[in-house]
Amino acid sequence: MTIAEVSKTFGLTADTLRYYERIGLIPPVKRSSSGIRDYDEKDCNWVEFIKCMRGVGIPVEMLIEYVAMFRLGKETIAARKALLVEQRQQLADKIVAMQAVLERLDMKTDGYEERCLKFEEENLRQ
Repeated sequence: MTIAEVSKTFGLTADTLRYYERIGLIPPVKRSSSGIRDYDEKDCNWVEFIKCMRGVGIPVEMLIEYVAMFRLGKETIAARKALLVEQRQQLADKIVAMQAVLERLDMKTDGYEERCLKFEEENLRQ
C-alpha cells in the first residue's frame, strides 16, 4: 500500500505516518525501487497497533521503547511484556478514575433542570 492508502485506511495524515517512522514508533517501511514507501500487512499491523495505543494515551516514549525492543528479538520478550503489563495497569487505573467521574456527572445531571428551577425560584423570591 502507498502512504496515501495507509493514511486513508487508518485516518492518519501522511506526515504523521512519516513522523511515526522517523521517531521509531513503527519500524522502517520498505521502499519501492523508486523510493516510495510500500506498506505491507506487517507495516499496517504496526500502524494499527500504534494508533490504538496512542488513542488511549499510551506515551510515545514507551511505544518507541517497545518497538526498539521488538526489533532486538526474542531476548526482549519479558521486558516487552513488562512494559505492556505496566501500561495496562495504568490504563485500568484511569478507567476506574474516569468511571467515578462519570458517575458523579450522572448524579449531577439527573434532575438538573428541576434543581435549577427550584434554586432560581427560591433566589428570585428574595
